[in-house]
Amino acid sequence: MLTETVFRSEDVPAADRFDHWRELVGQTHAPLELLSDHRADFRASQRLLDLGVVSVWPTTFQPVCFRRTPRLIRQSDPEGLHLSLPLSGPLRTDRGREECVYGPDSLCVVDTSRPVDVYGGDGSGLHTGVGLEVPKSVLPLAGRQLDRAAGLPLSALEGFGLLLAQLLTQLANGTDAYRPADGPRLGAVMVDLLSALFAHALEADRSLPPETRRHTLVLRIRAFVRTHLHDPQLTPRSIAAAHHISLSHLHRLFEPEAETVAAWIRRQRLEHARRDLTDPGLRDRPVHVIAARWGFPRAADFTRAFRTAYGIPPRDYRDKVALHSRE
Repeated sequence: MLTETVFRSEDVPAADRFDHWRELVGQTHAPLELLSDHRADFRASQRLLDLGVVSVWPTTFQPVCFRRTPRLIRQSDPEGLHLSLPLSGPLRTDRGREECVYGPDSLCVVDTSRPVDVYGGDGSGLHTGVGLEVPKSVLPLAGRQLDRAAGLPLSALEGFGLLLAQLLTQLANGTDAYRPADGPRLGAVMVDLLSALFAHALEADRSLPPETRRHTLVLRIRAFVRTHLHDPQLTPRSIAAAHHISLSHLHRLFEPEAETVAAWIRRQRLEHARRDLTDPGLRDRPVHVIAARWGFPRAADFTRAFRTAYGIPPRDYRDKVALHSRE
């Protein structure tokens, strides 16, 4: 599990909850004025995930207005960008001359150096979302480009926005799959994805360092592979064609990785098949059907690959797991 700091309003006396949470948000993001009709008995929760240079904070709260004023900016400016992914309940920004509304299909970006009012939630329902704090200094874009990026409409349904939203949602759902040492690695991935998202939106891809471009393309390819594992025609050649690059370029992209692209595809397919074999709900599903589901149309090929990877035939593996579960 990643290193987390957890806040729950029920752990604080009712009269102190709103002020306590306002201070917490100010420390997490930047000093803010907070306004709410629910401050007498405010309800909120927050998990702060330390990812090295960046931080992620899944949060739930009653409707509130976050106000970043010129006076607060003059007093203290961490010079960062805050990205929000609303999961339930709307998010609305007012930058003086423009208002925008965001939902689960979009990403909201605000700049700590610019005044803004952000309204989270509506009515009396709870708003749930995920925040990402990134210092502007770690993004490989010029200051003028970052000024333009803050406030751009960014989709969470496609491209780099989708990859970033998926990772944020996964972290909001839990971090048991990670160790504390994975935090800085995840932070680096976040920076690369956000940089690529901005560069794409600004049509400034050439401004990204070559390593960032390579890393984000590898992330896109991995996401593509995960959604097409069932296709037996998924091969390095078809992946290269889908991403409009040559086969040799694809292999060069994966040279710094731990595995070749073909080996990684095979391991992903085998691991998904292994999980299905351990699922009691799929006990009646034949092994060859599970194999075909994950891109192995020939049962003999699947058995051979499974035995090589796990040292035991798939049918015997399923029986062994079932026996242990009954003991």
